[in-house]
Formats: sequence, structure tokens, C-alpha cells
Amino acid sequence: MEQQATAPRPRTAPDAVIDIDRAEAALIEHYPRLVRLCYLVLPPALGRHRRVLTAHALVQRALPRTRPGAGEPAPAGDPGYAYVRLRVLRAALDAARPRGRFALPRPGQLPPPVPQVWGLRLFPRSGGADELALDQALGRLSAPARAAFVLRAVELGADREVRALLDAAGVEDPGAAIAEATAIRVPPGSREGTLLNSVEFDPCSLQARPTDLMQRRRRTRAAAIAVAASAVCGALLLALTGGPGPDGAAAPPYTRNAAAEQALDPGLLTRAEPGGWQHADRPGFASWPARGSRADDTALLRRALAVWARPGPGVHVTATPGTPTGPAAGPPQLLYAGEVDSAVVVLLHDGLRVVRYAEARGGGGAGAAALDFARTDAADADTATAVVVGRTDGNVRYLTAPWVASAAVRDLLAPGRPARPLRRDADGVTDPVAGPAAAGDCSAWPALQLGPRLATDLGELVPARLTTGAPGSSASSPGAWAHTACRLQPLRSQGVRAVNLWHFAHQRLPGAAGTGDWYCTRAETWRGAGSRVLAQFQPPGARPAAQAAVVGRAEDSPACGPRSPHALAGGLWRSASGAWYALAAGSEDVASITAAGGVHGTEPGPTAFWPAPPGARARLSGRLRDGGAVAPLR
Repeated sequence: MEQQATAPRPRTAPDAVIDIDRAEAALIEHYPRLVRLCYLVLPPALGRHRRVLTAHALVQRALPRTRPGAGEPAPAGDPGYAYVRLRVLRAALDAARPRGRFALPRPGQLPPPVPQVWGLRLFPRSGGADELALDQALGRLSAPARAAFVLRAVELGADREVRALLDAAGVEDPGAAIAEATAIRVPPGSREGTLLNSVEFDPCSLQARPTDLMQRRRRTRAAAIAVAASAVCGALLLALTGGPGPDGAAAPPYTRNAAAEQALDPGLLTRAEPGGWQHADRPGFASWPARGSRADDTALLRRALAVWARPGPGVHVTATPGTPTGPAAGPPQLLYAGEVDSAVVVLLHDGLRVVRYAEARGGGGAGAAALDFARTDAADADTATAVVVGRTDGNVRYLTAPWVASAAVRDLLAPGRPARPLRRDADGVTDPVAGPAAAGDCSAWPALQLGPRLATDLGELVPARLTTGAPGSSASSPGAWAHTACRLQPLRSQGVRAVNLWHFAHQRLPGAAGTGDWYCTRAETWRGAGSRVLAQFQPPGARPAAQAAVVGRAEDSPACGPRSPHALAGGLWRSASGAWYALAAGSEDVASITAAGGVHGTEPGPTAFWPAPPGARARLSGRLRDGGAVAPLR
């Protein structure tokens, strides 16, 4: 039951009046932080879409209409931020208070007029099982207790400060709220703010999904028919009787689909034969046997199939780009059902997608759940090596393919460091593996060594395969990624199937400065579109893990791929003596390179350089040995 927050009690006017311009600057500077605080305090019963919009609306209305004066406390530290934070907290607690039967709704208890979104559902990205468990635990707290928990974890360090802020926000019994927040059981990392600062609770980093398109279409069609029918009937009745006639319409009847009904029956789930992958024409997810301690739990499987077919408002749904989230056309295949950390996980496959269903462990399906989709059509033994079964505090557990004989973890930025063996249980579930760090922190890049294959986590269900060599190569050389691994960061959550690194040229630099290296990184997606290509240059003398400079890029391009196995790139380079040069390099089949614009000249062979003024922009073109042309990556 929600604890009520009473109206704030009057206080003595502070010695210093807070300037409204300073408060506005603090709101703009700390806007994501304030919206996260408001989102976490608002009642979960609103649903994630409504909570996101309400949190943004309340923060945007936090500035007063007049300058703050008497009755508004002037907090220590940053007065502007503390003042706006207090107003946001008051508004969130006020929105969470129960409304009397005949009382008017308060701000935040009705859908906000702005921001307004039509035809889309907005919600933060889903985290792992621990984030899901924390969200459920916070939902069981009263609004003041949620505020106490969040303030203590991410805003204030001492209970004394939390108590003072809750008292200023109008909470009737701050001590009881703190006690309630202290007593709740939460996953590790929750009370230190680690989980609360994850993407699960970030209402400024959102995913967009359409509303129920079929239902919306039926309602629109029904409304149009009703309006037309009303107009016709009204006109006839007015013509005959001179008075208004009745108005009404019915939605079209729902037609049951036999295939869809079969997809909801756990008894009809398909299961690959154990060991069938050994004689499959092309081993892939379709040849994975069903594994896990809950593979025969009919009630769990029924819940997973039902949530897949009709996800409710409490289900966190994510999907890689280009992946449909609709129900299966028929009975899917069971890959895994078991307990992973604090969650119960079911992995399913329908030939096009791998689907992960997760619910809190011991909850029996009550409360929120998570549903993740990843497109995996045409997966083979090289790309169907592992699937993520759980994420906790930046660590990942994988279910490995039955043909993976050994598993290890290695750091791509430390090629001289040996791989660390990775333990797996009898079902093939690995111990936790640290995932790549967030953007801006690339001190290490963990990768999975699964037998002879190399893969890395890019924030999706299926890790991306890493290969090295000329286009079409299947080799996996971990040491080749030392200067380019951090460039994988922008590929997160893009539906990447495989990334190939091609060391396409060595170039002797002018002035006996040594040899520079040219790389082309090509990322291909499961959907066949949206490929990304980067050209990079590494000067000599760099430290082992120094990242090569990006000198060209392209999207949806065949460059550096099997359809166009060529490369050409260029850039400016400054020698140790201070002289500037325009460098250019192509793959081995490039016969000559021409520069125009800020630099002029033509050089035979796959590499070239010309003296250039600082900031010069050269237009490059290349000629292949067979007479064809090759365009540069810009």
C-alpha cells in the first residue's frame, strides 16, 4: 500500500534566494539524472511507457513560474540542482499518492499533455535478470520508500541527508520510509547504485516499438465504419422523422488460427535429437538439443509461449534491428529451459529468430518478465556457437553449442596474454564472463575463444563472430585485433552477425619513418543490410594496444567484402620533422593511385604519398590491375 506524502510544511525563509536562472541551468545540465530519479519514484503500475513520459513531463515542469523565495529551502552544495531535485521529488511523490474518490487528479496522475507520442511505445532498454529482480522489488515498496532507496543509492550518502530531503519533500514519516527501503531484499549492486544506473532504469535512452498495429487498424476501421454508418442512418432518420437516430458499431470478429494455437502448446514444441548435429548437413540452431533442468517444466514452457504470443504491459520486449517480434507461425524449437542466477530462462528458436524469455526465480511467472528477440536466419556452425542466457552487473553467461569442444576468454587488447579457460556446466552454460566496457572506457576487450572460432559480445543475444584476413576468410587470429578492437563499440545493438578485419596494406613512410599499417573492418548484419565498413591507419611506433585512426567509412557498401574484395583509403600524416604528407594505400590488386584537389599526382602500385599542406583534402581514385576502378572509403 502506498504511503501518503503530506503537503510540505512551511519553513523559514533561507538567507540566500535561489536564482531561477541558476536553477534552469542545473535542470538542463542534470536533466538525465533528474528524469531517472523521477522515473524510479513514480509507481510502476503506470507502465513503462507512461512512466517515461510522465517523468519527462514532471522534470520539465519543475521550474517555478516565479522566482523562488520564502518557504523554499536553500540547500548546501549546488543550490540550483538541489532546489530542482526537491521539486522533482515532490512532484513524483505527489503523483504516487492515492487519489480520493471525488478528488481531482494531480499532475502526473493523468497522461501528460507533453511530451506526447502517437503510435509508438517508448521504454528503456532491458537489462539482465538482476535488473528485472530489482524492478520487481522496487514495485513492492511505497513511493516514499522507493524515493529513500534511490536517494541513498545514487544521490545522497547518509541516512541523515536522505531523511532531511524526504522531510522537505513532504513525506510524513521519513524514518519509516528509510526503514522500509532498508529491509527489502535486492540483488547485489543495487544499494551501491550500480544496477540503478544501468540502461534498464534510464528513461533518456529509449527503445521505440509500435502499438498493437492489428488492434489499432481494427479500431480505426471500425471507427470509420461507425462514423459512416451513423452519418447515413442519421441522414435517413432526419429525412424521415426529423429527429436523431441511434449510433453504434461492432469490431470485426476474431478469427482463430490453428497454427497459432499449436504454437502455444508446450507439448508440441520441437526438440532436436541429442547428437543430431553430428550428422546434420549444416549444423546450426536447428540442430541444438533441448537442454536445462527445466526442459520438461510444462507450466514454465506454457508461460513462455503465451508471453511470446501476447506480451502484456509488464513484459520488457527488446529486438535487434530488423527482427520481427510477432508470435511464431507454428510450434517453435526448444533450446534451453533452466535457472540462471536469479532468473528462470527459456530459449526458443523458430527458424528465423532466437527468443529468450526470462522471469524472476521463484516467482512462478507472477510480475514482470523479459522477452528478447534476435534474428538468426541462415545461422551455421560458425555463427551459432553461443547464445546469451543471462546478464548480471556487466557479466554475461552463455549457452554454448554442442559442437564447441573448448571455451576460453581472451583480451583482444593484450595479444601476448594467454587465454583463460572458461568453465561450463553439464548443459553448456558458462561461468560469468565480463562484457566489453561502456563507451569511453576501452582498457580491455574480452572475447570468447570457442574452439577455433572467435566471438565477442555486442550487447545482443547472439555474440558476433570475429574473423581476420582477406574478404571471405574464416580465420580467427586474436592477435590481429589489438589496434582495432575498440572500434567495435559503435556496433553494439546493431544486429551484427560477423566482423572481419583485413590488414590490406603495409606502407613504407617517407623520411625513413618506418612502416604504417592499413586495416579494413567490415561488419555484416543478420538482416543482410546495414553493413558498416571502417578504414583505419596505424603509424609505426605505437604502443601495443593503441587504436588505429579511422580514415574512412561507409555504410551499406560492398567494399572489403566478398562481392568487392578491394580497398582504398587515404589520410594526412605528420612526420617527426613536422612535414605533412597525404598518404594513400590500396589492396594488392590496386595498380595505381591518383590524387586530385588539395594534392595532385599519380603513383604506380598499391601505396603512394605526396607532400601536402596542413588540412589539405585530396580526392583519391584507384585503378585495378584488370583495368577496373576502385573508389576510396571516405
